[in-house]
Amino acid sequence: MSATTPAPLLSVRDLRIVFDGRHGPLTALDGVSFDIAPGEILGVVGESGAGKSLTGTAVIGLLDPPGRISGGSIHLDGQRIDNLPAEAMRRLRGRRIGAIFQDPLTSLHPLLTVGEQLVETITTHLPVGKAEARARALQLLKEVGIPAAETRIDQHPHQFSGGMRQRVVIALALCAEPGLIIADEPTTALDVSIQAQITSLLKRLCREHGTAIMLVTHDMGVIAETADRVAVMYAGNVVEIGPVEEVTRRPSHPYTAGLMASIPSIHARHDLLNQIDGAMPRLNAIPPGCAFNPRCGRAQPFCRDVKPGLPGHPHAAACHFPLTEPAHA
Repeated sequence: MSATTPAPLLSVRDLRIVFDGRHGPLTALDGVSFDIAPGEILGVVGESGAGKSLTGTAVIGLLDPPGRISGGSIHLDGQRIDNLPAEAMRRLRGRRIGAIFQDPLTSLHPLLTVGEQLVETITTHLPVGKAEARARALQLLKEVGIPAAETRIDQHPHQFSGGMRQRVVIALALCAEPGLIIADEPTTALDVSIQAQITSLLKRLCREHGTAIMLVTHDMGVIAETADRVAVMYAGNVVEIGPVEEVTRRPSHPYTAGLMASIPSIHARHDLLNQIDGAMPRLNAIPPGCAFNPRCGRAQPFCRDVKPGLPGHPHAAACHFPLTEPAHA
């Protein structure tokens, strides 16, 4: 690693997750690897069932049985965390890893004011008293753009709009100044104008705090607007990863190209939207070789027999016959 390249804050290597069933284990993640540097936003995108949310769940240590990590490792700031005892992982969450989920109502206690929830989180993870914690909670609400924060700190979640609740959840995630935030579909339930405000807020917080963000979404438009790099997932694998501008403008994997082609252009008229034929395979029916081969117009017999690896380049695609040759520099 060069002197100019920061060490990754989060390093996921060959992560494998299985779900134990009556007929044996089903592989949900099959060797996922990526890094996120301090102050970087990595977008993780793919269809429902690709494994993107499952990856975030594993990183934050909230994977429940029958799911389990069967291989690989997760390191946070050089410390391995996937094998920590439950109590040690609980202490890590909130303090070093924050989380923003799709529905803010699931993250907020309906009977407590937002101030009480922020103060409790701050005093749990930081050595401060209640008065100092309340002052910090008020500052966080202002930082995430809550108007009249001095009044709203004593209100309950139901008194906030969806966009304002999501801002409160972001403040909650920032309480203990974590180095990493897992943001799982943080804008999906919001209208387009509020989405833009939330993505702008995430970028600003990333820039000002040096926080690393793993942004999980199915929306390539949100990725293009927000992320520095993007990892495209399909059937439990990362099929393409690289700088967001390169991946969106010059996709190498046919699946990525299909995702990009499905986004309508405002500069052209469309009678029908482009789509990728077929569907994501079920866990018990993932084909051998390249999992995308049944839906790929470029598939050759070799693709049906040999699973492609993901080269260790800044822009890489797990494809035997890529559309463009990724830049290796």
